[in-house]
Amino acid sequence: MSSLVGDHPSVSPLLTERVQRAKLLDGMVRAVAEKGFANATVSDAVRLARVSRGTFYELFESKEACLVAAYRLGCEVLEQRVSEAVRDVTDWREELRLGIRAYLRTLQDEPLFGRVYLLERIAVGEERDAVIRRFAARYGATFARSGRPVPPPDALFVLAVGVHELACSRVSVGQPVIDLEDTLVGCAVRLVAEKEEAWT
Repeated sequence: MSSLVGDHPSVSPLLTERVQRAKLLDGMVRAVAEKGFANATVSDAVRLARVSRGTFYELFESKEACLVAAYRLGCEVLEQRVSEAVRDVTDWREELRLGIRAYLRTLQDEPLFGRVYLLERIAVGEERDAVIRRFAARYGATFARSGRPVPPPDALFVLAVGVHELACSRVSVGQPVIDLEDTLVGCAVRLVAEKEEAWT
């Protein structure tokens, strides 16, 4: 079973051609999803990738570097799926709903990447924060089409973190995330509700 990283346009053709770097990226995600970052080893990744340990260290200086590279590519696929889901949508509420649905659906349909994306925050800390800030900016762009005051960046960040953490709480105990759609959309819409006090 391949991880979400394998869907990235720069990786999928390489996997087909059995190029070693691509296979190691995918192998690292699978190893970390199975054992957690602390317990996963370079040996696990190279075993799953079917390449040598020497080759690993020719391409990556550490398991941390390999995981961060894989995480970055997987997040690009995740964000691309959200973008595709909302590409032709004109209503801001529908854009919000379809974007959140695509986000949750990807995490549920890609459990290997989902576990790494949601649960390995220490290993991918800076990358994770950058992704959350991009999702916060995406929410801001959606809200801007509502004709109502856009919440400030800190509030948008709280929303993005909240979405992430709620999904994380489900994944950590083996529960599905797709049914969170209505709750998350409802919370998000309330940030720009007409009768709420203005942001200061």
